[in-house]
Amino acid sequence: MNDIVRNDDSHARLDQLAGISRRLLDRARALGASQAEVSCSEEHGLNVSVRMGEVETVESTRDRGIAVTVYFGQRKGSASTADLHEASLEATVEQACAIARHTEDDPVAGLADAALMARPLADGNFPDLDTWHPWRLDADEAIDLALACEAAGREADARVSNSDGASFGSGESVSVYANSHGFIGRERETQHSLGVALITGQGDAMQRDAWYSIGLAREDLEAPAAIGRRAAERTVARLDPRSAPTGEYPVLFSTEVARSLVGHLLNAVSGGALYRRASFLLDSAGTRLFPEWFAIGEHPLRRHGLRSTAFDAEGVATRENPLVVDGVLQRYVLGSYSARKLGLQTTANAGGVHNLDVAANAGGLDELVRGMGRGLLVTELMGQGVNGVTGDYSRGAAGFWIEDGAIAYPVDELTIAGNLRSMFAGIEAVGSGFDPRSHIRIGPVLVGRMTVAGGG
Repeated sequence: MNDIVRNDDSHARLDQLAGISRRLLDRARALGASQAEVSCSEEHGLNVSVRMGEVETVESTRDRGIAVTVYFGQRKGSASTADLHEASLEATVEQACAIARHTEDDPVAGLADAALMARPLADGNFPDLDTWHPWRLDADEAIDLALACEAAGREADARVSNSDGASFGSGESVSVYANSHGFIGRERETQHSLGVALITGQGDAMQRDAWYSIGLAREDLEAPAAIGRRAAERTVARLDPRSAPTGEYPVLFSTEVARSLVGHLLNAVSGGALYRRASFLLDSAGTRLFPEWFAIGEHPLRRHGLRSTAFDAEGVATRENPLVVDGVLQRYVLGSYSARKLGLQTTANAGGVHNLDVAANAGGLDELVRGMGRGLLVTELMGQGVNGVTGDYSRGAAGFWIEDGAIAYPVDELTIAGNLRSMFAGIEAVGSGFDPRSHIRIGPVLVGRMTVAGGG
């Protein structure tokens, strides 16, 4: 830990980016811009991959990006660079200004309202949300972790015949967002991951599955051996799959795939889809979409959250903010531009949502399986068969067939179909026990009835 502290130059890098941001804003103002904003970021990372006990890739990454957006009244121009030399920075601002002078007026263009900017604490800093945990390991140490993970998976079960490889990644990023309202926000974040994909069976009977762990700190990761064993268990469980009977059945989405349902909701209530009128949930704020017990809350200020932040991508202050209460959609997901297009106010979601929690009303996966009697447990989804305009849903799936409240056999080459609006209304249970590898915390989800089409 002392080595980490001693070698941590993140504050100096943030100071440098903040200084660059101020100079760019000053230059934009001098060139006649009425408003301007600057986003600066630096990312460092180490990624390795191994397969069958041999090293395949070792990659050290170092990326930088500086983006400048200026407004001349309602006209907007943007330009970017990765070069920190003054001449390049100067040229970037000038290019953004030249673009703005030649664009058409957009009546809703401009920075987010100044009154909505996040305010620092009394010490001048924003709250520490515990997102910075650098892990300074060398390539050999990273390779050893990946090799140990793969070896544990291959040795866990004699039926594991092959490996699709294991990988380890560790990265850190520092970023500054500043605008001509006087707002300057600094953020720093780390993320680490370790995973493996394994293969069992031969020829047409071959099956593949995987497991991985991800977190902000090294302590958040599962042990390499545990990841490998979990991947082996999942892979072997898929041996000798059958086709499910075609018909209408209860469908239970496992934790790792259930969050895709929330993703479809977010796409439908996002500002861009709404003002383009390309959503099946137009004019749905204030209406009941889910059962009365269903709730989703956004928690951007959670300490150690995967998407924690005190301000969004426009500097707007974030806050605890319900999305669904008692089954009723409370609001849309908006940045300032889409909010103005809709005649509404930003919800501090420029750049996306932050730490969503879906409330549970049932026990864990095993309890839900016992209670559903007969139906389909989905553990993998394939394809992109979702129509955002109509809500029609049709996706390839694999998982397990449930008979008499117990797993009977693995199934694959299925299609599950429905309509998202009726699927949302038909959710019978959200189980406890969320997947910690996502900023969307949701347990397994039981939809009472969907069309299941077997592949045979």
